[in-house]
Amino acid sequence: MRVRKVRLCILSAVLSLTASAPATSQDVACVVTDPTGTPLNVRTEPNGRIVTSLTNGSKVRRVEERRYAGKGWALVSSDTGELGWVFSAYLDCVSVGGDRWKSAPMHPRPPAN
Repeated sequence: MRVRKVRLCILSAVLSLTASAPATSQDVACVVTDPTGTPLNVRTEPNGRIVTSLTNGSKVRRVEERRYAGKGWALVSSDTGELGWVFSAYLDCVSVGGDRWKSAPMHPRPPAN
C-alpha cells in the first residue's frame, strides 16, 4: 500500500508540474537507447530526484519536452501510465504519424530505403 501511495504522490507532483508548462502536441513512441549501457534514470522533474530507472530497449511514450540547464528532457509515460522525466538524448523516437525523430546524434541511423 505504501508503494502505491508514493507512486500516486509522485504522479500528482509530476502532473502539477506539467500543468504549468506548455505540452508538445506530438504523440511519440520511444525506445530507451542509453549509450552508457546503464539504466536510464527516471526523475520527478528535469534533473530532479530519481524515482526509478529504465533499461535499454524499454518502450515509453514521450508526452512533453523541456529544456533545463541547456539540456533536453522528456516527460515519458510507461505502458502502465506512470510518468517521469528522462534525459531526452537517450531516447530513439518515432512519431505516431511515422516520422522518425532522433534526439541523440551519437546513434546514427542508416538511411531509409
